[in-house]
Amino acid sequence: MTAWLKHLPQTIAESEVDLLAGDTLPSVWVDRWMSDPQRAVIHDPKQGWINGGTLLARSQIAARKLARAGVAAGDRVLISASSSVDLVVAHTAALRLGAIVMPTNGAYRADEVAHVVSDARPRVAIIEDAEWGEWIRAVDKNIVLTPPSISLDEGPDISLDAVKASHPALIGYTSGTTGRPKGAVLSHGNLLSSVRGLEIAWRWTSHDILILALPLFHMHGLGVGLHGSLAVGAKAVLLPQFKVDQVLNAISEFKATLFFGVPTMYSRIIDSGRANELDVLRLCVSGSAPLSSSLHESIQRESGQVVLERYGMTETAMLVSNLYEGARKAGSVGIPLPGVEIRLEGDASEIEVRGPNVFEGYWERPDANAEAFRDGWFRTGDLGRLDEDGYLAITGRAKELIISGGFNIYPKEIEDALCGHDAITECAVVGVADDEWGEAVAAFVVADRDIGYEEARDFVGRRLAHYKRPKYVRRIASLPKNALGKVQKHRLVLD
Repeated sequence: MTAWLKHLPQTIAESEVDLLAGDTLPSVWVDRWMSDPQRAVIHDPKQGWINGGTLLARSQIAARKLARAGVAAGDRVLISASSSVDLVVAHTAALRLGAIVMPTNGAYRADEVAHVVSDARPRVAIIEDAEWGEWIRAVDKNIVLTPPSISLDEGPDISLDAVKASHPALIGYTSGTTGRPKGAVLSHGNLLSSVRGLEIAWRWTSHDILILALPLFHMHGLGVGLHGSLAVGAKAVLLPQFKVDQVLNAISEFKATLFFGVPTMYSRIIDSGRANELDVLRLCVSGSAPLSSSLHESIQRESGQVVLERYGMTETAMLVSNLYEGARKAGSVGIPLPGVEIRLEGDASEIEVRGPNVFEGYWERPDANAEAFRDGWFRTGDLGRLDEDGYLAITGRAKELIISGGFNIYPKEIEDALCGHDAITECAVVGVADDEWGEAVAAFVVADRDIGYEEARDFVGRRLAHYKRPKYVRRIASLPKNALGKVQKHRLVLD
């Protein structure tokens, strides 16, 4: 049996699943807005509720402004701003025009912005940070700059919504946890098929109301939260940043049914003492970084919510999810979503995937593409294992594999062991060059007190094979992380 059939409700047969129904996300959105223009769609703290008819009209005007500024189908439009109705309008307008959107992390600094701009060469940059304007103009003074409100001259009527499923829609830059980000080119079909799979798997309907405090430069916030809500006709309440009280107050005020977050968000909710207020939600989803079994259990204990963990990537949108109706296993990301196939390859069990949601390659990087695909399967770089029920667990990263004295060592195994130490709150393990062993294990720990080399070695040695004991131990104030909470291991270096 196809693994993803477990996600289907009894009312849907496999033959009825059409992951490209509607052809493109903009076409699906426009159809909804035209059929029910008075229905509220998006809320932000400044503008309140905006209905479908308003989104339709405002995105048409914004598209005419972008076109007059020189944007044509296939041109790139960089977007980086906090969540707002204006940002949603700008994003929608660019897609309806046939442009390729570049959602860009607002935490980037000058060198990172310069890399993205020089790599993809946008025609227009929609930004809210004046400093970004200086950095962008330093690379290309001809790029048109505008705030999310699109303060440009309006052009004449133009043809919109002509793109097809095969056309590029988005260049998502990888998180950069291992080096310089690459631009993953996702088509309209990639984005739509992922949303359609989630619509089925999570029973996502027009009756849902999502509290969305995730940034809209990332696949979790943009490709899942926003795109999915607009496609199924649900409502989304945008919060420009995550604050526990604001999120929990919004859940109550708007009678929300959904919350999508990252593990750090759930941890802060637990610490707030208000986690019980999650109990009114239909579904809590976690992703973008691993949700520890202990945090999963704490959320269930405090709120009654069994968080649904899922797994996706910039290059693929969503791939795997725990079941909505069925077991939601702590420490597991679940089974393949509708249309997705996975396999584990090689001695290290690298996760490889294929499906209508999987991108075709990186922007102008044939070298990276040749390395990323094997026989039509995308090599995720993640390692995994499947249990007896077909649930996938992420066990580490292939590129993080440490080979010491001929032994394969997976950092996550050592990290899990060290995190069992009473004084250690967080840790990250990397491989460092070693003349004798080829590579040696280095552990960076965030701890309540100094953790000596011998203490750490003995602690790990009592739990794991001798060759997995760290040769170097460094206590640091905090682990370097990106905006979504992923540890940036390339920034961990020995003194």
